[in-house]
Amino acid sequence: MRALLNLLAAIALLVWGTQLVRTGILRAFGADLRKVLARSIGNRFSAALAGLGITALVQSSTATALIVSAFVGQGLVALPLALAVMLGADVGTSLMVVLLSFDLSWLSPLLIFCGVVLYTSRQASAAGRVGRILIGLGLMLLALRMVGESAAILTQAPAVRALLASLSSDLMLEITLGAALAMAAYSSLAIVLLTASMAATGVIPVEVGMGLVLGANLGSGALAVVTTARATPETRQVPVGNLLFKCLGVMLAAPFAGLVAPELKAAFRDPATAIVMFHLGFNVAVALVFIGLTLAVARAAVRLVPRSDRKLLAGRPHHLDPSALATPSLAISCAAREALHQADVVETMLQGMLKVIHGNDLQLAHELRQLDDTVDELYSAIKYYLTKISRAELDEAESRRWADIISFTINLEQIGDIIERVLLDIEDKKIRKGRSFSEAGMAEICELHARLKTNLRLCMSVFLNGSLREAQQLMEEKVRFRELERAYATTHLTRLTDNTVQSIETSSLHIDLISEFKRINSHICSIAYPILESAGALAPSRLTLVVGNDDAAMPQGARNEPAPCFRERPA
Repeated sequence: MRALLNLLAAIALLVWGTQLVRTGILRAFGADLRKVLARSIGNRFSAALAGLGITALVQSSTATALIVSAFVGQGLVALPLALAVMLGADVGTSLMVVLLSFDLSWLSPLLIFCGVVLYTSRQASAAGRVGRILIGLGLMLLALRMVGESAAILTQAPAVRALLASLSSDLMLEITLGAALAMAAYSSLAIVLLTASMAATGVIPVEVGMGLVLGANLGSGALAVVTTARATPETRQVPVGNLLFKCLGVMLAAPFAGLVAPELKAAFRDPATAIVMFHLGFNVAVALVFIGLTLAVARAAVRLVPRSDRKLLAGRPHHLDPSALATPSLAISCAAREALHQADVVETMLQGMLKVIHGNDLQLAHELRQLDDTVDELYSAIKYYLTKISRAELDEAESRRWADIISFTINLEQIGDIIERVLLDIEDKKIRKGRSFSEAGMAEICELHARLKTNLRLCMSVFLNGSLREAQQLMEEKVRFRELERAYATTHLTRLTDNTVQSIETSSLHIDLISEFKRINSHICSIAYPILESAGALAPSRLTLVVGNDDAAMPQGARNEPAPCFRERPA
């Protein structure tokens, strides 16, 4: 019993070490890995090489599948190229299995010691994340040694020998067991290493190990499908296509497993080496055979998981990929794209508002007011999605981006509320009462509305690119808008003194409307503040302190004492 518990503990330690390495690399280098992957996907062969390199670092083809799936879901990568990346990713995992199969147990204490020192001393820094990776590698090597020692003891038990004898007679059972273990461990790499360790100690023969390896490959493909089950159809197509590759590969390899086993045992005296080389050979063969069929498999994946209708998704979040949460930098990008989707809905409301004013369209006004519910739902979804991202796992730049997305979506939600109120006022004070603005008043409203649309698009560009020049331009537009609002309020009062009938009838609505436009513009321009502040281009206050004897501003009895008064600095 003790030997069994030691084996289970060693397996758990191996899985945990693999998790530490994968998450540590993604947290430390996730953004850079995504950039390298995005730049390297030019054709099928370069895409496969990129997948090989990234997965060799991350030690998980499932993690690579999630990253590439998010690219496809966002329309950044074509599906056939993404499938080529996955073929290379499987080869990358196999190469890491070969490397870790060597006896590196002597390195385990050094890696754990250095990793713990780095992680505990500088946990929130890049060095701390590297320490996490070293701890994971050290635990993996330690676990492999423990697996070998525990398995050697278990082989002496009669019950274990009987169980292994039943496995050696059924290839389908071995494949099924290998797939189940890979899905339970969330890592095919850990299961292949475990299989190699058991083969090295004689717990299982090479033939059984080969069946478990084939099953582990199937399990890793099925795991990615399960992980992305709640994602968009475009995102799910990559793991589905990759699973098709693995299924076809296993179907082709399984009938020849019995013929290959004697050749492997003759070529490699060590059973563990035979297992890991079979794993490498299988994935290399699958990559070479299917690299030319990525387009055909992509079509099959599209048929199995049809693309979504973007019209149906217009009012629902469709960039908030739950599978991307494992990679904080990728999740931040998904949230930013969804924030731009929210901005598109707000822009639709803003554009439709002028049509309601011109055409007195009550039906359109009702539809636009319903869009405010969509804006609120998107805001709630983005906020909830961002709360799932641990701030501790973000670097300084990502943390600022996290805060910028929250601020951007809050302002968009408030703009939607303002537009809804404006539409209600137009319905009550203009359309139902059959009133209209004067020609001059309508021209002023159209001018301010046009500036709002332009500023909203500039705001979206600033949010997307973080350009200092565009942020300064947005603040200049805020000043111009404020001056226009004051000027138009004055000209409206002038029309009232001239007894213009239309101006008198719509006076309250006109003043409220240009005031609400100013509020909308203030929310639009607020996106520029973080960028200007970080660049040191934002003044701390628009108020100038003047010390003097302003008797008119002082309470009775304090007129002889100097008191500060505040005057607004000219914009």
